[in-house]
Amino acid sequence: MIDIKEIFAENLRKKRRKNRLTQEKLAEKTGMSIQYLAMLELGRKFPSGEMLERLATALDIETYELLAVAPSANNELEILRNDIIYEVKTLNETLAKDITEKVMKAIKSSINKH
Repeated sequence: MIDIKEIFAENLRKKRRKNRLTQEKLAEKTGMSIQYLAMLELGRKFPSGEMLERLATALDIETYELLAVAPSANNELEILRNDIIYEVKTLNETLAKDITEKVMKAIKSSINKH
């Protein structure tokens, strides 16, 4: 039998880590105590609807994502692939921005010298 507390706890933990948030930071963003958040992640407590919404908002996800059953192993590779593509795209955008800023700075510096 599926235990919704365990599913929620695992999803919350994964989503928090994916967003690179500590329990302390997520607690701060949601206005809940660290102790309560820890109990949620351990599956010892289950949040109210309002708390679910606060958590989803803080994690920038849809509420249902905190309650969804993990995908099967067949889908995990596709999810991982999509995560890698997203990370590479984000990295490329960051690098392109950094390079553009350096080029613009060099051009401005060159113009100011003349």
